[in-house]
Amino acid sequence: MDARIELLLRVIDEAFDHKSWHGTNLRGALRGLSIHELMWRPQPERHNVWEIALHAAYWKYTVRRRLLNEKRGSFDLKGSNWFLRPVDDSPHEKQWKSDLLLLLETHSSLRNAVANLDPEKLHRKAEGGTTTFLSLITGIAAHDLYHAGQIQLLKRLYHSEVAKSSRSNGTHRKALRED
Repeated sequence: MDARIELLLRVIDEAFDHKSWHGTNLRGALRGLSIHELMWRPQPERHNVWEIALHAAYWKYTVRRRLLNEKRGSFDLKGSNWFLRPVDDSPHEKQWKSDLLLLLETHSSLRNAVANLDPEKLHRKAEGGTTTFLSLITGIAAHDLYHAGQIQLLKRLYHSEVAKSSRSNGTHRKALRED
């Protein structure tokens, strides 16, 4: 495999789910979260972690579609960019597992598109666009890391709010006395 393609695969893998020097990647930020953490919003009109995960899947799909010159409209969910979660008529755990699988599969299909890309096309613009293939690929890695950091912050805010709530209703003091 061409060294340029190998490097790009390493970059997108480290941003998504491989060990790296920079700390938590997107998959790591999602690992081990409770359904309450996934659904929590810092404000009513803000996105939750679950929605951010689907947003990342959508843009991985978009980059793959542009690399392969595929038509729009083939993403597994209706809509684009942001998807409201949870959907009330579905069991939350089952729905989350399905959406997480979509993210994992979309990353895998993006990875396959990059692995099979002609390295001579890296500096060419994607069909109908102004962005080069190289910029699309490095950009999706940056996108994953941006949202990994955002999720890490949301997790801290969530735990801060839970702690504040338990202190205000006395459960924190009671827990301290029981220790």
